[in-house]
Amino acid sequence: MSGRPADRPTVRLEDVLGIGDDLELRTTLQHIVDSAAELVGARYGALGVVDPERGGLTELFTSGTGDADRSAEGPPGRPPVGSFLGVPVQLDEEVLGDLRLTGKRAGSFTEQDQNLLRVLASQAAIAIGNARLYGTARQRERWIAGAAAVTNALLTGVNATDALMTVAESARVLADAFAGVVLQPTDEGGMEIVAASTSDDPGDIVGTTIAPGSPVLVQLLGGEAVFIEDSSSDPRMTTHVRTRFGPSMMLPLQSGGKLIGTLALPRRRGGRPYRAVDRLLATQFASQAALALVLADSQHDRERLAVYEDRDRIARDLHDLVVQRLFATEMMLESTRRRVTEPSLDGLLGRAVDELDSTIQEVRTTIFALQQPPADGPTGVRATVLRETGGAAVLLGFRPSVRFSGAVDTLVAPRVARELLAALRGALAAAHRRDGVTAIEVEVDATARLRGGADGVRLVVTDDGAREDGGAGGTTVTWEAPR
Repeated sequence: MSGRPADRPTVRLEDVLGIGDDLELRTTLQHIVDSAAELVGARYGALGVVDPERGGLTELFTSGTGDADRSAEGPPGRPPVGSFLGVPVQLDEEVLGDLRLTGKRAGSFTEQDQNLLRVLASQAAIAIGNARLYGTARQRERWIAGAAAVTNALLTGVNATDALMTVAESARVLADAFAGVVLQPTDEGGMEIVAASTSDDPGDIVGTTIAPGSPVLVQLLGGEAVFIEDSSSDPRMTTHVRTRFGPSMMLPLQSGGKLIGTLALPRRRGGRPYRAVDRLLATQFASQAALALVLADSQHDRERLAVYEDRDRIARDLHDLVVQRLFATEMMLESTRRRVTEPSLDGLLGRAVDELDSTIQEVRTTIFALQQPPADGPTGVRATVLRETGGAAVLLGFRPSVRFSGAVDTLVAPRVARELLAALRGALAAAHRRDGVTAIEVEVDATARLRGGADGVRLVVTDDGAREDGGAGGTTVTWEAPR
């Protein structure tokens, strides 16, 4: 081995310090173990990298262990027994692995060989440490950027379901997890998966519940994160979907002491475990996502309040200006009608007064509709009828006029109200099927007197379309029942 530069390594320290991604690290470590074997004159070399959290080797780089050598002298990756030289790959006080040589070609290993091996081991330690720092920095950068993107998305006005899905999807990608799921507390005291993102069909994940009293649930409801090495075998996991998952993080979504839900990030069964830095970054992401969800919900509430205030202002304007003017005009026409002696003119003025009265009723109905929360479901007879006729307007091309008589919300029983709604739907559907319908009038009278003198509610739906018997005058459908 004469003429070899035994007094210096072949790996430049500047190259080691510039290591960034995993490919560069693997190339450098392989180069180090090859150089060590060549410079020291060893037949075999191995550089093992230790898992910093769990111990044991995560990677092994070898030199001189070809297929023939492996079959003849030992398992793959293990240098044959013989003359041996080894040093730790250590950065400060942390052992990152070891560098070993065996099978000195000429003589025995010397102190000079050991010193050279220490230099190469220190370069390997710098390379591993630098790559880990770089990887952590890149990973932290991705999580921060992901959290910012989620916050921006949530504050653009997405609905509650889309907001939870955004959090689940973003966290899944950032954590390199098989699934990202969001759970929310149930009325029974458990938790239910309400949003799920997977790389394929989430299947039966959504709707899965954690029963009240589960050990995991106790921790989550207490605001404590849960980290699981293997979901399929951990006795704390009780759901039927746990068998398909391995390592998992379950992180509380809480803000201001209030628990909104839980973000769970399971990997596939047998997948690589989460590291400490993964847990830290995911926990920070969950905290920021929870805050973004609260802010988005508050912003949605403010926007809804602004809509309510605007609708209330329009309703007041309609009542204070439009209705009053229409009513004044109606009174003027009625006064003029009393002075008219010409029958034809009297009839014309009478129809005008009736039209104005009908218009006033419709404006008042519109005022009431404006005062209802647009996103809330109807709770009374009046609101239900208005919501139904409003929905029918999409198919009809116009909105039916609606008139109420009596306190329909207090006089009509819930069971009768459901029957009335069914009759209204049927009448509107029938009117939609008739030709020539351009107007529909709906009247609900909660003070109707039924046959036999019973108090009841009457629904009358009249349209101007062609009658089935071919006659003119439209069709009237009447439904009534004791209230």
